[in-house]
Amino acid sequence: MTARRTRLIVALDTKDTAQARAWRAQTAASTDAVKLGLEFTYARGLDAVRDVAGDRPLFLDLKLHDIPNTVASAIGSLAAMRPAMLTIHAAGGHAMIAAARAAVDDAFPVDARPILLAVTVLTSMDAEALRETGVSDTPRGQVVRLGALAMAAGADGLVCSSHEIAPLRDRLGDRPVLVVPGIRPAGAAAGDQKRIMTPAEARRAGADWIVVGRPITTAADPAAAAAAIAAELAG
Repeated sequence: MTARRTRLIVALDTKDTAQARAWRAQTAASTDAVKLGLEFTYARGLDAVRDVAGDRPLFLDLKLHDIPNTVASAIGSLAAMRPAMLTIHAAGGHAMIAAARAAVDDAFPVDARPILLAVTVLTSMDAEALRETGVSDTPRGQVVRLGALAMAAGADGLVCSSHEIAPLRDRLGDRPVLVVPGIRPAGAAAGDQKRIMTPAEARRAGADWIVVGRPITTAADPAAAAAAIAAELAG
């Protein structure tokens, strides 16, 4: 495996535009991108997403999952946002992922194409939660299966928990960009996350990007919390 720098994305998970702007400003010195997802986008709309992201690289985490034509059309509608990263669900299957790939290539200039990320298994899910959906395999097995499918269909990378980084690297090598949520600094509350690691553990495992929300945004000093995680990633 090649040496990699693990970069930090701060998740601006709020419905409040002013709060999102404040978090962006407080953490800008220590983070490499901002994530805006379903909560903020549904509450405030895409114009507000563009405003809050400003000049920061944007991880637009909308987890598109629908029939291939609808996903492709949605990606075309998002082209004006110029996100650095865009998410779809790997469970949508080969045809949906391939349609998303084609839509990214058609709708975005070559030098402004987002990294197309396929979400494998949510970090809030464990083996029991998977069984409830009819999946008998372990989270690791399901992640590797969906990851291989997504990469074969044209995704640039995968969203996975830190526990699946090693098996994905074993199966797929350095090719996929691995973006890892469910990161908790030592001593932080797990919340609704089931498969977690610390920032340093995720870096050592081979994450390209980590996504951190509440441990930064609910801290008494978000700027200091982000700086501490960035220092941990720097080793």
